[in-house]
Amino acid sequence: MTTASPFDAEDFSGPEGRTPRTIAVVHAGLGQPSSTRLLADRLADATARELEALGHDVTVEMVELRDHGHAIIDAMLTGFPTGDLARDIETITQADGVIAVTPLFTTTYSGLFKSFVDILDKEALTGMPVLLGATGGTPRHSLALEYSMRPLFTYLRADVVTTSVFAATDDWAQSGGAGHDDGGSSLPQRIERAGRSFAGLVSARGEHDKPADPFSSTPSFLDMLGGD
Repeated sequence: MTTASPFDAEDFSGPEGRTPRTIAVVHAGLGQPSSTRLLADRLADATARELEALGHDVTVEMVELRDHGHAIIDAMLTGFPTGDLARDIETITQADGVIAVTPLFTTTYSGLFKSFVDILDKEALTGMPVLLGATGGTPRHSLALEYSMRPLFTYLRADVVTTSVFAATDDWAQSGGAGHDDGGSSLPQRIERAGRSFAGLVSARGEHDKPADPFSSTPSFLDMLGGD
């Protein structure tokens, strides 16, 4: 299911001098609510604020993979996503940037998250700005972003933002300045920094950087029949 955030642009064309940007947020949270969805929302909010400050009208589309669990398995078996899953894949691949967030299980991304990535066309995210996020029990799992998630999207030739965000259970109790015991930044600070870096990358991406629609030149049935 795709849901629009409060940052949806009322007028897609925007005021004079402002350009539209669409951010697709895909997360593999299993619960309702879930910390994974919460992190996805926070990253989307931070990105939208930065993009608006850079002069863009922002639309955020939320894709919840838990709603597509059975459809993802069907697509793996048949090779063809259909229905709502196909529409959400199109939303993701036609966006100006993607925020991808997953819970970590056994020190790596969830099976649901990986299964979804497996059904994407291998060229679908080429050059796509991507911001990575993950949730887990302890800060010790944070390195999974670098040795597991980042190589996955690098393989897909996405343009992965250097700054990624991991949220441990204790991070949600932070209200500001205090970070981990290792002297790191707090979760809100890391989210803002990641949103700023991601927004800069998305802002710099032009329409010519988007993948071409493979069906854009296909004539309609009306054209083929010679209709008006």
